[in-house]
Amino acid sequence: MTSDVTAREGTGGPASFRFIAMLSAAAFATTAGTRIADPLLPQVAEELHVGVDEAAVVATGFTLAYGLCQVFWGPMGDRYGKYRLISVATFVGGFATLLCAFATDIAALGLARLVAGALSAAIIPLSLAHIGDHVPYEKRQSVLARFLSGQVLGIITGQAAGGILGLHLGWRGVFVALAVVYVVIGVLLIVFGPRGRAPVPSGARGGIAGLFATYGALARRARVRQVVITVFFEGFLFFGAFTYVGALIRREYGLDYDFVGLCLAAFGIGALLYTSFAPRIVRLLGEGRMITTGSLLLAAAFGSLVIHPPAWLLPLPVAACGLGYYLFHNTMQTKATQMAPEARGVAISVFAACFFTGQALGVTALGALIERAGFGPAFVVAAVCLPVLAALFRMRLAAGERRRAAGEAG
Repeated sequence: MTSDVTAREGTGGPASFRFIAMLSAAAFATTAGTRIADPLLPQVAEELHVGVDEAAVVATGFTLAYGLCQVFWGPMGDRYGKYRLISVATFVGGFATLLCAFATDIAALGLARLVAGALSAAIIPLSLAHIGDHVPYEKRQSVLARFLSGQVLGIITGQAAGGILGLHLGWRGVFVALAVVYVVIGVLLIVFGPRGRAPVPSGARGGIAGLFATYGALARRARVRQVVITVFFEGFLFFGAFTYVGALIRREYGLDYDFVGLCLAAFGIGALLYTSFAPRIVRLLGEGRMITTGSLLLAAAFGSLVIHPPAWLLPLPVAACGLGYYLFHNTMQTKATQMAPEARGVAISVFAACFFTGQALGVTALGALIERAGFGPAFVVAAVCLPVLAALFRMRLAAGERRRAAGEAG
């Protein structure tokens, strides 16, 4: 592995500032692609003569393929090179996105979005694994935070651009613009990417039998189970509650959709606050306290929404959600990059699959609770359980470190 050499800034290696910035730009494209469809649903429904529920395939087709294809791209990245697949997936993903603009019916649009989501699924998990391959662990969280700034900007830009560009260019024009972004970034990744073939990790050899053996080996590792179980419940609790923040603001306060959108955009501000100061935060708090602090911020944010603050204060708890979420989740991502270094792509794909599964189940479960009992109980569940989850994870990590120290001493 080339960690100690290529991680130095300015060396031009696969972990230099230039390459991290290009990977961050690819993350921007895929995250914007995930969120850009949301404001376009009414236009799609009207032009293609379907209901809004049918038009929702423009969003669900992408996210469904994105989640399901995680377990495919991880092993492929370990076997054929993570950066190479990120570059190709970004470039080809642009043409899949362009196909959306020429769809003549909802079935064709759904299929094009499915293909675009399947290709985009490679970008962020393989980027995390690539960074894990080339950046020493003690520097990794700060570098990952820098990489994630593209993802955060994609969240903010996606919905805003979908609404603004959709108004002026129509939904087809939005997909053309997004396709151009994908293709340009893909070309940059290919032209300026590192040369030479990456060595194949031992965990990537052996074909299908070797892959199943790798999954089995991962399942037997305590630290892998700790990380993936924790990230499953993180996704379940956080997104299970946060997904309904906009609905709470709309229903409980009766505010217009533009104000709801502005409130939700505060999430990105909180997230950018983290990515901007991540190196200082990592040095000041360390991993354990970052998880605890993040969970407590999330608990305070969800708890404050339960007591209905004045409308003008609503952006504050939403911004706290952004800061708290990335304090917690970026630490989990850093842990995930180290849980199986010899098969990092596979390990990250398992991590991502558990995270997306947790999100989906959490949104469903807490949505059912909201329908039965209102927003308050669902938000209280998240506010109470997230700090408990963080505390349990810290306890398990500490116990594991003590066992490893005792083993080394013996």
